[in-house]
Amino acid sequence: MKKHSLLTVAALALGLFVATATVSAQAPANAAAKPAKPHQVGLIDMAHIFKNYERFKDQTESLQKAAQDAETKAQDMIKQGQTLQAQIQQFEPGTPDYNKVEEQMIALQTRLQTFRQVEQREIVRKQAELYKKIYMEVQGAVKLYADYHNYTLVMRFSRTELAESNNPQEIIQNMNRQVVFYQTRDDITDPILGYLNQQYQKSASAQ
Repeated sequence: MKKHSLLTVAALALGLFVATATVSAQAPANAAAKPAKPHQVGLIDMAHIFKNYERFKDQTESLQKAAQDAETKAQDMIKQGQTLQAQIQQFEPGTPDYNKVEEQMIALQTRLQTFRQVEQREIVRKQAELYKKIYMEVQGAVKLYADYHNYTLVMRFSRTELAESNNPQEIIQNMNRQVVFYQTRDDITDPILGYLNQQYQKSASAQ
């Protein structure tokens, strides 16, 4: 019995030695492993970017001018219609002159409706393209900034503070926003906006 006990103890001691040696051999490899990269979150106020990006403001003004020019043409057609309306009152209904003016009025009205529909659709299309283009530019600038400063995530947020608003609807919207608290250093809106405006000025100067 004693001999059997001694053999058991020796076997256990040998197993413990082997396990300890294995752990010791693996320890340096684990210690040398590169630690996981910590998350660094950035925040950007997209509404502020769009409001203050010079390229967006300039191109928005161009769209507004195009819309005003289209409305001026529509008003000219309306004036022509008013002139025809005054003319048709001079003739008896059913007479050749009355029918002629009436046909002109119908044709003008159809042309005006078509013109407004086409122009409105075109302006909406151009606005959508502009928003997409500017968004892609902002996204590209954010990627450059995030790669350089090791940001792993950039989220949209609003700089507007709850205490600054007196509008009930705005207060409710601000209470529902995702970012409740943040450090000022995590707000990358200003450097992104500065970079975009700088690049736009360079391209404008080159042109």
